Amino acid sequence: MAKCEVCFRHCNIEEGRLGFCGGRTVKDGVVSPFNYGKITGLALDPIEKKPLARFFPGSLILSAGSFGCNLRCPFCQNYDISWGDEAKTFAERCEYVSPEELVDVAIKTQSKGNIGIAFTYNEPLIGYEYVLDCASLAKKSGLKTVMVTNGTAEIGILKKLAPYIDAMNIDLKGFTDDYYSNVLGGNRQQVLDFITEAVKSAHVELTTLIIPGENDSEEEMRKLSAWVAKLKNPDSESIPLHISRFFPRFHMTDRDATPVKTVYRLAEVARENLKYVYTGNC
Repeated sequence: MAKCEVCFRHCNIEEGRLGFCGGRTVKDGVVSPFNYGKITGLALDPIEKKPLARFFPGSLILSAGSFGCNLRCPFCQNYDISWGDEAKTFAERCEYVSPEELVDVAIKTQSKGNIGIAFTYNEPLIGYEYVLDCASLAKKSGLKTVMVTNGTAEIGILKKLAPYIDAMNIDLKGFTDDYYSNVLGGNRQQVLDFITEAVKSAHVELTTLIIPGENDSEEEMRKLSAWVAKLKNPDSESIPLHISRFFPRFHMTDRDATPVKTVYRLAEVARENLKYVYTGNC
């Protein structure tokens, strides 16, 4: 048995078994990424889809995803590769792509407007070793590297990646400990610490998905945006916040989609504190 040090869970994993995230295991007494190089999705996406609004707008980026996640959001849109029953089958049927192969694909798609590689779709930090190996090679080739993450990882993991990551979109899913722990199965303070450190080295944008009855109050958005306003990207630019509309899915079908007017109103509230606020899924 060995202890995983990636996130707040610090899973004690038995030899050959998987941690909570489904992406890390123990081999010969050492914790290692079970999902290393196992790619479940590869696509050339608009950078705005990450979403990143102020990082090379108008460009494309090669998006790569694996399987597994250390949160349990009941509304997950990628549950089939994150933590649903379907995700358990990907280990056997997804394709292995080496860091060299992934970077080679990214280089070959530069002619189509690709600027680099985005690690997305599932939670990339649970397989940070693969991200690190790919990103270090990408940097040598002049490619940009992006992470789309829930920010649920120890600062030590971030510091290993920081020299090679150019931009991140980090989920700031809400601003109460109750929501993070009881709905998402997460740890809000770890995310806040991660964001605070991330903005020191990379271009960061944040995303908050508005769930009716959970994190949709003006008071919470005021507190959230006031906290974000204290942060600055490395170029001293204000941190952009993306406020997105929820649609019923997966294990959360007990409520309607977020009213569009609610998203727009919360964006107005956020603009009391922030320069760059964007609405999504409306």
